[in-house]
Amino acid sequence: MSRILAFAGSNSSTSINYKLVQFTTSLIKDHEVDLINMVDYNFPVFSEDLEREKGYSDLLKGLKDKIVQANALIISVNEHNSNPSAYFKNVLDWLSRVDRNFLADTKILLMSCSGGRRGGIGSLEVVKGILPRFGGEIIATFSLPSFNHTFDKAKGITDPELAEAHKKALEIFLSQI
Repeated sequence: MSRILAFAGSNSSTSINYKLVQFTTSLIKDHEVDLINMVDYNFPVFSEDLEREKGYSDLLKGLKDKIVQANALIISVNEHNSNPSAYFKNVLDWLSRVDRNFLADTKILLMSCSGGRRGGIGSLEVVKGILPRFGGEIIATFSLPSFNHTFDKAKGITDPELAEAHKKALEIFLSQI
């Protein structure tokens, strides 16, 4: 049984990416899943001066420890102007300073969603290129477009083709952890 840490790359209290992660983790059996809400992880904007003066907060070290202790991650990244949010980039900046290889040997299901038709694919592609630099291995990806039309809180993904693509991505991920 693998230990999976799951979260969205958003600190919004109404994050649709968090809703996608919640749905995804609800489908997982036979693995230990730790779902965290990044609303609870507030970090100042990274700067070398701040790092030198204050060091690393216990909250940051705790997040890094959760990631390191997990065998696998499920992350759904939000998108701002075709890129990951400043919040998520800042989290990565801080984590990489604590431990450059904080994702070493970690398998990742990387997802994104948005209210638009592109489904956060710009952000997903950027993050897909970044995470391996820290030792992570992207096993599968999934993008959910038009969230408000393709997702229902009670039913999950309502579009049959998208539901099948999500199921397949999750199956591939789970088969390799």
